[in-house]
Amino acid sequence: RSGCRCPEQQLLKPDEWSYCDYFWADKKDPQGATSLPGFEVLLQKQLKGKQMQKEMSEFIHERTKIEEEYAKNLSKLSLSPLAAQEEGTLGEAWTQLKKSLHDEAEVHLKFANKLHTEVEKPLLTFRGDHFKKDLKKYDHHMADLRKQLASRFASVEKARKALADRQKDLEVKTQQLEVKLSNKTEEDIKKARRKSTQAGDDLMRCVDLYNQTQSKWFEEMVTASMELEKLEVERIEWIQQHLRQYTTLRHETDMFNQSTVEPVDQLLQNVDPSKDRELWVKENKTGEVRPVDMDI
Repeated sequence: RSGCRCPEQQLLKPDEWSYCDYFWADKKDPQGATSLPGFEVLLQKQLKGKQMQKEMSEFIHERTKIEEEYAKNLSKLSLSPLAAQEEGTLGEAWTQLKKSLHDEAEVHLKFANKLHTEVEKPLLTFRGDHFKKDLKKYDHHMADLRKQLASRFASVEKARKALADRQKDLEVKTQQLEVKLSNKTEEDIKKARRKSTQAGDDLMRCVDLYNQTQSKWFEEMVTASMELEKLEVERIEWIQQHLRQYTTLRHETDMFNQSTVEPVDQLLQNVDPSKDRELWVKENKTGEVRPVDMDI
């Protein structure tokens, strides 16, 4: 009707796949139920985006919980008395290995805290509750304009029919006068002509009102769809930025974890079986005198 793109029309933003070019018609429901205005399709995209961002936040929350649980278990295990009696250079390496679990737990706990504050929370709070209210305002405003447009269109159709009726009436009366089928006077003809002219004026007025409303609807549609397009770009970039933060933190965690194992590596290199034997023998020896053969 008002928004149909005629063959000679150019896209407003060629090669950009812009919202302002592709949502003028209603979307037909596959089940044949009520169709959805193009602008509603754009609004639904925004609501879906908000939902996706909320679900991503929930996912990161679950990821955080795994890290916290892992950190807790590592920390607990690091306090285990298992093999605490190992001695010497191997004992030192073993003690350091157990301590490294505690250090690693700290790394994972920091990772969990940063995930919460730098990824999960921003994803959840981006565009608060007011966002849906703002979308509702858009929705109502565009729906009102559509109603006005539909009403103006109906007026044009009604005026067009009225003009056709008046023209037909004038034609019939003129013919009757010509063939003297009726005793209609010139006055009747003038009256019919006046009514026909009036109907023509009415149609022009209705078309003018329709065009004004259509023009306003067009402008508002372009402005609003461009605004929604901008919002979607912002949403995607915001999420991209915070998912990048996730990968950055994840890389950092690997790096810090690596550093918790380095002292263990160092001590393992220093493990010396000979030295451990010396230390153990010195502490646990029972005597150096060996048995000898008896003399008769």
